[in-house]
Amino acid sequence: MTYTALHAGTYLHHIELQSSNPQRLAKFYGDAMQMQVEKQGAVFVCRGPERRLIISQGQDKKLALGAFACRDADGLRMLRERATKEGLNPQDEASVFMDHAFAVVDPDGNKAVFGLAKKDPEGLKGLKGPTQHLTLATHDPEAIEAFYAGKLGFAVSDRVRKPNGEVATIFARSNHEHHTLACFRSDRVGVDHHSYEAGDWTVIRDWCDHLATLDIQLMWGPGRHGPGNNLFIFIVDPDGNWIEISAELEIIHDRPVKEWPHAERTLNLWGKAILRS
Repeated sequence: MTYTALHAGTYLHHIELQSSNPQRLAKFYGDAMQMQVEKQGAVFVCRGPERRLIISQGQDKKLALGAFACRDADGLRMLRERATKEGLNPQDEASVFMDHAFAVVDPDGNKAVFGLAKKDPEGLKGLKGPTQHLTLATHDPEAIEAFYAGKLGFAVSDRVRKPNGEVATIFARSNHEHHTLACFRSDRVGVDHHSYEAGDWTVIRDWCDHLATLDIQLMWGPGRHGPGNNLFIFIVDPDGNWIEISAELEIIHDRPVKEWPHAERTLNLWGKAILRS
């Protein structure tokens, strides 16, 4: 298998969420996630230090797109050539945050965009928390793996399996971080959660203190995942989207895929878990 996305040093750059009330959702991310919010045409563009989000009119909890930046133009060219060779019909994509972007559509109808990151504006302030990973909800994790790993060259880090052998969760990377994309088997299709990387435990503490000043309660955590070994907290936005703030995610240079049991302790080594399936 050729790990094209991995060799291109691809990382999650931003996502676009649909919302029935984009203005309300944008205000939440502005306050909770310390982002500057700007209305640009029909969408709200949210920016913080190394974190970016677009909010558009539509269905609550609907993912409009997940956008990944490549390290350089050569990597982007290789990835587009791979997508073309695999019959994914890449299309040019206009992007607020990227240059030379193209889009493909995964088996669930999610738009995956790849491009070169534009320079962020100077003066963005806030706690550390770059955009880090996107997790999909899907009826068919194997089809998601076949698309992102099999056709685009992400590398699978871990799988979670039920006792009958059915895959419940897949974690895939496109750089040295344990996962930039994951998926959970679910009764719906769309976004399960998106995550921001705090770096270390003390910054998670600072995020919790900040959220407390806004009377935003944690809906899960603090805890530690098995796959990825990362510390985490979760909150939920007004539309019901889950937001993870994470720290100390495993760095992988070369190791075999790990297999985990579908159990609470896999999802949270410290305590209770929220099992999707």
